[in-house]
Amino acid sequence: MGFCSPVCKILRRGKYFVLLILSLSVLAWIATFSGETVKSVLVSSATTQALVKEVTLRDKLNSWTAAPDRVNTQPLKTECPEKSPLLQGALNLSFESSLKLKDVEGDNKDVNEGEYEPSDCMARQSVAILIPHRNRERHLLYLLHHLHPFLQRQQLHYAVYVIQQAGDATFNRAKLLNVGYLEALKDYSWECFIFHDVDLVPENDHNLYMCDKQPKHLVVGRNATGYKLRYKGYFGGVTAMTKEQFLQVNGFSNIYWGWGGEDDDLRIRVELQKMKIVRPPAQVARYTMVFHKRDSGNEINKDRMKLLGRTPHVWRKDGLNSCSYKTLSVERLPLYVNVTVDIGKPQS
Repeated sequence: MGFCSPVCKILRRGKYFVLLILSLSVLAWIATFSGETVKSVLVSSATTQALVKEVTLRDKLNSWTAAPDRVNTQPLKTECPEKSPLLQGALNLSFESSLKLKDVEGDNKDVNEGEYEPSDCMARQSVAILIPHRNRERHLLYLLHHLHPFLQRQQLHYAVYVIQQAGDATFNRAKLLNVGYLEALKDYSWECFIFHDVDLVPENDHNLYMCDKQPKHLVVGRNATGYKLRYKGYFGGVTAMTKEQFLQVNGFSNIYWGWGGEDDDLRIRVELQKMKIVRPPAQVARYTMVFHKRDSGNEINKDRMKLLGRTPHVWRKDGLNSCSYKTLSVERLPLYVNVTVDIGKPQS
């Protein structure tokens, strides 16, 4: 017993020491595990924050470098068929006195700020319709009423621009169309331009408002002339030219104030460039001319024949490259873009 007592004490103390060591080891292991867990959580959190920041920055960069809204960023669509299945052919046109602008807007809800693009296919051409205008609101309403669905059935990407001449100076159709071309290109790189009188409404949607390899004249006949060409070489009313074709002839002349001559001047410019005017079939290229009296401020240009004789000598310096004007306003209305301009007055 005397010997066991010291030994037992030592063993008892050793057991406590072992328990102490084991306890410290467990605490150390728990501390280590907890630290790793916290570290892991912190790393995970930091990584998540970094990813969020990266995505946000990418989004910002994408938004800064994104193409304009009018460029189609949707998944690629197949090209619209060469012949639209929506075409109806000859149409019965109506010109109701009760027609209101809100009615036309309601019938064309897919038109936004004068622009339309097919939803189910990619249009074969992008087309800007340019309409010179002053004090002809009723005619404009009738034209918009028929023209918008006409163009939509042709499955075109298009926009309508109405170029208003401000003031009471003599009307200048040609210069307004030059302005329309220059202003429309600020919105989009249109492939094709249709130069369109406000009082001519197309009767057959097989008369395609698309440009060709050569300048195209779309008014072969109209009701006012028994649906016959007004005269050989007539190139007025409604014409279609590509962006490059119109630039090549330097656009219209700017010096035809009043009625007549500017369309023949354009024909001469086309011929000087060795281009050939093409036309759709006569039974298709038919128009109804909405009757009206001659506008005040658009009297017959008595100098037109003399000016036409000068065209071969002046076309290079009289046209798009010399078209000076002041833009007074650009209103993006539901059915068209209204561009009001001051184009000056005739030079004495």
